[in-house]
Amino acid sequence: MIPEPEGKLTANAPLAPLVWFKSGGAADLLFEPASAEALASFLRSLPDWVPVMALGLGSNLIVRDGGFPGVVVRLGKAFAKVEAIDEITLRCGGGASGILVSSTARDAGIAGMEFLRSIPGTVGGFVRMNGGAYGSEVKDILVDCDVVLRSGERHTLALADLGYTYRHSELPDGAVVIGATFRGRPGDPAAIQAEMDRISASREASQPLRSKTGGSTFKNPDGHKAWQLVDAAGCRGLAVGGAQVSEKHTNFLINTGEATSADIEALGEEVRRRVKDKSGVELQWEIQRVGVMK
Repeated sequence: MIPEPEGKLTANAPLAPLVWFKSGGAADLLFEPASAEALASFLRSLPDWVPVMALGLGSNLIVRDGGFPGVVVRLGKAFAKVEAIDEITLRCGGGASGILVSSTARDAGIAGMEFLRSIPGTVGGFVRMNGGAYGSEVKDILVDCDVVLRSGERHTLALADLGYTYRHSELPDGAVVIGATFRGRPGDPAAIQAEMDRISASREASQPLRSKTGGSTFKNPDGHKAWQLVDAAGCRGLAVGGAQVSEKHTNFLINTGEATSADIEALGEEVRRRVKDKSGVELQWEIQRVGVMK
């Protein structure tokens, strides 16, 4: 038995509406905590064997069709605040979007965070995955982050504690990032806005933003661009069930209508196989795949 927590707790909660692919099963429990204290108390109350996963905007995630056998934590408005704490530093809630962070930085005359405008996610996801685009990564701006561990303990972790590599951190499983401190450099708001506009236009021109997709599917291997390898292997437009490799950008998979998560994952694995056969390069998933097969 789990004590009634402070926040919203939903049993057998469908996750498909909460992820960009619009596919996948349900979570045993979905918890939207009212505060950091409520989250810590709730995690302490859970048996050790219950898996916990944080969910942001669901833009880089395949939830398998059998759902997630555990607790999904989703941070709401209480965790979405962003404020400048000095001339070049922002304090951001773990549920704040990249658009809000970059816009707040612009208004405060803080440069170096424009790239967050192009990543469809939240601060918690950026920190966990060392999110990046257009030549910048979270490791370039992160000072520290606040996390609630699976045990319910709260800690502040410095940049060096996270062991960042390309699209990877050593943040423990089940840990939830509830806040982060980002530091940029002095900048002119008009110039910052111009860079954000350039990034937005580039994304609109090159990526299938109006499709049900999951962002970049595969990590760029050393010395290669994933989309070029996928294209060279003849995978542009390749389909499995309702899932298809985007014609517009071949490192994106799209749900053309009624794709299952199994369709999407099978398509990704077929792309990996064809790329390996063609080029000898083994692509690594950038999209996170969670839950159980149906």
